[in-house]
Amino acid sequence: MKKDDPCGRLIHGLSRRSLLQSSAVLLSMPLIAKATSVWAQEKLAGSGEVVVFSYGGSYSKGIRERVYDPFTKATGINVIDVVADIAEPQVRAMTSAGRIDWDLALIDGQNYPAMHDAGMFMPIDYRLWDDEALKGVPDVARRQDAVVAFGSTTLLAYDERALPKGGPKNWADFWNADEFPGPRGLSSVARHMVLALAADGMPNADRWPLTDDKVDRALKKLDEIRPHITKWWKAGGEPVQALLNGEFVMTSCYDGRAISAIRQGAPIRMVWSGANLVYVYWTVLKGGPNNENAQKLVAFLNRAQNAAGFTLATNLTGPNVNQLQHLPGDLVPLLSITPENASQVVVQDDTWLGAKRPDGKTNADHIQERWLAWRAQ
Repeated sequence: MKKDDPCGRLIHGLSRRSLLQSSAVLLSMPLIAKATSVWAQEKLAGSGEVVVFSYGGSYSKGIRERVYDPFTKATGINVIDVVADIAEPQVRAMTSAGRIDWDLALIDGQNYPAMHDAGMFMPIDYRLWDDEALKGVPDVARRQDAVVAFGSTTLLAYDERALPKGGPKNWADFWNADEFPGPRGLSSVARHMVLALAADGMPNADRWPLTDDKVDRALKKLDEIRPHITKWWKAGGEPVQALLNGEFVMTSCYDGRAISAIRQGAPIRMVWSGANLVYVYWTVLKGGPNNENAQKLVAFLNRAQNAAGFTLATNLTGPNVNQLQHLPGDLVPLLSITPENASQVVVQDDTWLGAKRPDGKTNADHIQERWLAWRAQ
């Protein structure tokens, strides 16, 4: 899946309220930077470089300004970023060739299990992490050889201009075209059919794994809404732009895209109920030229102040919940790690998606075939 500049921004001005809130945080940044610098110099000081995979675009620009440059200033280690659409094919090719040119890569949760089993990653050195980071990053986000970089959530978003009396509150409302009329959009990604299960009343805890009976139920539910879907979108920027242009009144949407638009004044509202959460992991590549420096960057990224910097730079949310106290007040309610939002989302079962079926295909391949057959009808 192409990562289509995951933190793409719109050309709108910030509201006065957002600007004031952001300014308050920026005023506190010198103190935060000073404390971070002292900690990093004591524990993470080094030399040389670390080579890191990057998505490019505004993601690379933002993370360099708010995270990588401060890391270099604090530790003496230069960050070299290499840009590609996705990291997995390059990591597999380098591993096969026996020459690893990168140190740190972002690996999609669906691809992680097989690459973990193949021994492609170094254990994360949690001894470099300070106590705050270990407490702020939940155990579920800290694997033996990977740590969550960010969560990407597919949720319901709507145009409040088109629904001035109130918009949908859940996926059942999305399916209710009588009460909430207007054109809709849905993702073309097969695994997002789980959103139809939410519309059909299936409890969040029962959605995964997406067994054949659940696929049947999801596709039957999708038959109901299909006449109202004007576009099955592919690129991450499409749903937000379609909402702004009046092409959709509501759509599924990536949270990072919606957050970027909302913070710049777009009349879009997010609905977290039944959303699908996917994790993307930082991994230190086994055999990389600068493994020690990669471990230090991972430790630096997961400290609360730097996690906040990552979120501000990318509109993608890392797992450290302590970052919330370092972020603007208008941003905090929009993030997946707040207790209210986190309680409503469903974490995708990546282990099941990557598992092999009796015919040798993965479950992800199987549901893709079912999805394409339904789309072709």
